[in-house]
Amino acid sequence: MRSPAYLHDLLASTLFTEGLDDEMNLWSLGFSAVWIHGADLAALAPAFSLDLSTRTPCPLSDILDHNIDSGDLWVAEAGGWICILPARDDDAFLRSLSVGGRQVLSFSMDINGHDRFKYIRDGDIVVSFRPTWPDSKHGSDPHALDHLMDGLRFQDSEDDSLVEEDEIISSALALIGRVTGTDIAADWIEATHSRIGTTSIP
Repeated sequence: MRSPAYLHDLLASTLFTEGLDDEMNLWSLGFSAVWIHGADLAALAPAFSLDLSTRTPCPLSDILDHNIDSGDLWVAEAGGWICILPARDDDAFLRSLSVGGRQVLSFSMDINGHDRFKYIRDGDIVVSFRPTWPDSKHGSDPHALDHLMDGLRFQDSEDDSLVEEDEIISSALALIGRVTGTDIAADWIEATHSRIGTTSIP
């Protein structure tokens, strides 16, 4: 039986390979990724300053070194969605990605303990919340994804029991899998996708 923190543990162990600081984790890394539906990679390339001629097969386990050295981004295509990592998570940028009927998911966390899950559709922030504190939900339809959250565990102010952060992150990743219709473990974390160089810092 899988641990409640399985997806978090798989993501962390894949990203943080041997030779990295033992103190590194998803928070200190400043993890951020976006998933976009409704556009092909060529249409998205300008927003991320991607040089598509540099596209090279790359597992997730190799992207940190390449990103640090040259700014390459990891690009995964699965289930009709394109994932790009790392990626900006500011509202204006995410809204711009979603124009024209596109859908965008963003999941990020930073060294200051800020985490955020966003679902944006056609320029509108439909749902935005902190997975470590879902009472923070807001957006034009803050409960639009509630039907996909069955069995997932986020911190709830009405529940006295503490949900461990690793399980919360796993739940956020599982929610992304449910929205995109993909197996995050097999189709995203464990698969070899691509790294692509950038023409400038996006």
